[in-house]
Amino acid sequence: MKIYTRGGDKGKTSVLGGRLNKTDNRIEAIGAVDELNSAIGQAIYCAHQEHLSNISTELMIVSNQLFDYGADLANVKETIPYKITTAHTEELEQRIDAHTESMEPLAYFILPGGCATACALHVCRTEARKAERRVNQLESGIHPELQVYINRLSDYLFTLARLANKQTGVVDVAYEGEKHFDS
Repeated sequence: MKIYTRGGDKGKTSVLGGRLNKTDNRIEAIGAVDELNSAIGQAIYCAHQEHLSNISTELMIVSNQLFDYGADLANVKETIPYKITTAHTEELEQRIDAHTESMEPLAYFILPGGCATACALHVCRTEARKAERRVNQLESGIHPELQVYINRLSDYLFTLARLANKQTGVVDVAYEGEKHFDS
């Protein structure tokens, strides 16, 4: 199978049920989810390097779900059943709750940082928020559960960043209020 098809050479791309301009908001949303999934891949690598197998295992599940999520976004005629369901969001919520119970209560704002895995997860969190904005720009043909899932995913990634810092013995980076450079 060839990697190139030449089908997109004139600025259009295929989706489930038709073809769209590559500048279409739906394609922008699919691209943002793909960018997020690439960032998840980087976080998986970091988790492996820091021997955080529980985090890398969970992120592999999320990566597969994001692939399905992209397929759901590409379902323009809504003739194919959606893959992402309420159950996926509920699983994220259960993981958030379980991980949160294992950590100290959040008592201050946290800045991105910490161990390499936490840093990568904070990038993933911001990519998830970007993807959420792109998904919410779609005016029609969006399964409501896709909006809920992507919103919850950023909360999950924030929680995993905190967990990665805890498991590596690194303290979360606390926001300390207004700071100035010395003159």
